[in-house]
Amino acid sequence: MELKEYLQNITIKESKNERESWDDYFKRLSKIIAERSTCIHRKVGAVIVKDKRILATGYNQPPSGFPHCDQIGCIRDDLNIPSGKNQELCYGLHAEQNALMQAAKFGISTDGATIYVTHKPCSVCARLIINSGIKRVVYIEGYPDPLTDFFFRTCGIELSGGEADEKR
Repeated sequence: MELKEYLQNITIKESKNERESWDDYFKRLSKIIAERSTCIHRKVGAVIVKDKRILATGYNQPPSGFPHCDQIGCIRDDLNIPSGKNQELCYGLHAEQNALMQAAKFGISTDGATIYVTHKPCSVCARLIINSGIKRVVYIEGYPDPLTDFFFRTCGIELSGGEADEKR
């Protein structure tokens, strides 16, 4: 049989393999990325995606060259700062911040992208996400910062996951 005849006789069958959705796939990747974090309290991972392609990743950690929290300790613990309060008092950058900076460092546009995060972004990260042009945020676990919802709702950013789905 020649190639032309062979190709004319090929029948493409419907796949019986059940694959996870793209959202579930990228959420799972955000969990794997979070494993790199050295944060003592909350390991967070983020992956920025456009057209089903990964643009950048990030996890919460101190700036490059600065000792990690498992080496220097947690300033938040030392100062008794509760979760969700005084976010600026931390040695680490958030996963979303690191992913956005990685994209910027390598000249990758995030305009129109989706960010998948293990935890709902804080309001500081929400502002950065909005100005980066990201249009959709998908997260797994909640975070106690109601200002995030206000920013995203006001600016037309689609938010889904955790408690956002429960409110609908």
